[in-house]
Amino acid sequence: MGEDSPFALLVSGLQNAPVAAVLCGFLGFIGLSYILILLVAHTPRCETHPERTYRTITKDGKTTPSLPLPDTYSSGKAEVALSVVVPAYNESERLPDMLVEALAFLHNEYSPNKKGINGNASGSGPTTGWEILVVDDGSTDSTADVALNWARSRIHLGEFMEGDIRVCVLEKNRGKGGAVAHGMRHVRGEYAVFADADGASKFSDVKSLLQELRSVEDDGFGIAVGSRAHMVTTDAVVKRSFIRNFLMHSFHTLLKTFGIRHIHDTQCGFKLFSRAAIKDIFPFMHTEGWIFDIEILLLAGYLSVPVVEVPITWHEVTGTKMRLVQDSIRMAWDLGVS
Repeated sequence: MGEDSPFALLVSGLQNAPVAAVLCGFLGFIGLSYILILLVAHTPRCETHPERTYRTITKDGKTTPSLPLPDTYSSGKAEVALSVVVPAYNESERLPDMLVEALAFLHNEYSPNKKGINGNASGSGPTTGWEILVVDDGSTDSTADVALNWARSRIHLGEFMEGDIRVCVLEKNRGKGGAVAHGMRHVRGEYAVFADADGASKFSDVKSLLQELRSVEDDGFGIAVGSRAHMVTTDAVVKRSFIRNFLMHSFHTLLKTFGIRHIHDTQCGFKLFSRAAIKDIFPFMHTEGWIFDIEILLLAGYLSVPVVEVPITWHEVTGTKMRLVQDSIRMAWDLGVS
């Protein structure tokens, strides 16, 4: 009779071991696994004092000294109807075009003569007023100066007032998720949308996001997720490389195993939050890289915050900061430990 296999010996040992010993061993394994995850999981760094400040342009075209940003988590009522957070890393070339499009919409929809149409779902909160908060994520180019100079070149046109366009600079790069979380912590809006600096999403579609968010908003909590899923058969997606589409479909398959099945496009850089949802979700964010969108949706599900997916208009823009293979591997790793 041959020797028993290692697996057979393990099974035999477990069968003969006391239940308490097996249970202790199992709990020890779970505990060790949890400790290992804590050791490798990312912990966001604390904000520095300069990062809690912003600069803006005065009505006479001068740059203000650093001014304190508000704290969304501890503040009470909103001061404006909509905040726009723009995470920007080395975006000196693409940012101005995005700001032009955003300003045209915001000036038209949220100026004082638009009273009464932009309040929250309960009919309370500010109905006018807006802000753009550009979060320079430790750029090595002139992103912050470009944003301020752009505002300086237009403030005399009367489209916005001092303080409507704010620029905050992170001393060290945190990643897109970290820049978004930082911006969301310092907004004044009843609602806040983050929008990529490349302008790939049609900014006026924020109106559709707002409408759909209000339709699901529950006691002030709600999130609207911009989606490109309806474009899956269009040239914008079909003409992508095979490896990019393969990684995209593989990633979506992986997400289903984590329970995210009702959102078909998790990575679109165009998401709208109610003020209550910001306070409920962003203080608990850990991931600062590309996968942060997933953590938002996982936290929303855990906290029962309503989420609605909204089709938007989107187009491919050159100059992406994402490294396809390397960042896909990093996203899979972050997803596993988030």
